[in-house]
Amino acid sequence: MPLVTTKEMFEKAYKGGYAIGAFNVNNMEIVQGITEAAKEVNAPLILQVSKGARAYANHTYLMKLVEAAVIETGLPIALHLDHGSDYELCKSCIDGGFTSVMIDASGKPFEENIAITRKVVEYAHDHGVVVEAELGTLAGIEDEVNVSAEDSSYTRPEDVQEFVEKTGCDSLAIAIGTSHGAYKFKPGTNPQLRFDILEEVEKRLPGFPIVLHGASSVPQEFVNIINANGGKMPGAIGVPEEQLRKAASMAVCKINIDSDLRLALTANIRKYFNDHPDHFDPRQYLTPGRAAIKEMVKHKIVDVLGCDGKA
Repeated sequence: MPLVTTKEMFEKAYKGGYAIGAFNVNNMEIVQGITEAAKEVNAPLILQVSKGARAYANHTYLMKLVEAAVIETGLPIALHLDHGSDYELCKSCIDGGFTSVMIDASGKPFEENIAITRKVVEYAHDHGVVVEAELGTLAGIEDEVNVSAEDSSYTRPEDVQEFVEKTGCDSLAIAIGTSHGAYKFKPGTNPQLRFDILEEVEKRLPGFPIVLHGASSVPQEFVNIINANGGKMPGAIGVPEEQLRKAASMAVCKINIDSDLRLALTANIRKYFNDHPDHFDPRQYLTPGRAAIKEMVKHKIVDVLGCDGKA
């Protein structure tokens, strides 16, 4: 089975009241952990690559890792560019075999966002590739995406129909209270997603797939492991998983998960070195990290996204 686009995935997800997990990949162990989990529970997958990951791992290496995952699992897998910063990057990924790209011009004025997005859409659709765009800006830090809380903004529902009609994008990332990175909300706060915005967007774009970025939950168990083994992570909490499940039952068809994977990997590598300070074989310390990613992804697929058995 070749790589697929997200078009059919999203159609099924919208009708079925579940979401597809979009998991960021950077190396072989992360790809293996994600795809082994999805295979065990028979779930469709979106593997996504940021500009930073592409620079770190090299486009060709990442393509071959994802192609290997398709061969090994037989699952429908889409390869997606996460937070494409400009037309040239999106074009490079389209030309290089990606089946989905995101153009993120959300920091630009509304009309400029439309113009940039439309240009990407025209090229992508000519090459059989789908496009995700964004309205509203999420706070937080992820790779080169760095937005302060003061500069973040919720999506305006009154803008979405015009934006989608003028750009021709295939899915839309909106800002309803999620945040990039692991340092989301201070302990003692009660984060609440703006379901009123999501409901209004759904009314204005019936049947149209919506995307949530910054949706990691920051499991405290991994923060504790990291800090117990030499780390100094400050206290933080993520997006409550029950709220993500509710969003997945509505118009949200794609939920991005990155920080939770990094935490699972890092926590278990730190613990391994603390328990085995004389070991230096990467196969030894990366194995528990990969296993932790696998269990994390299985949990997300089954208990949060609801897309198990949907491949």
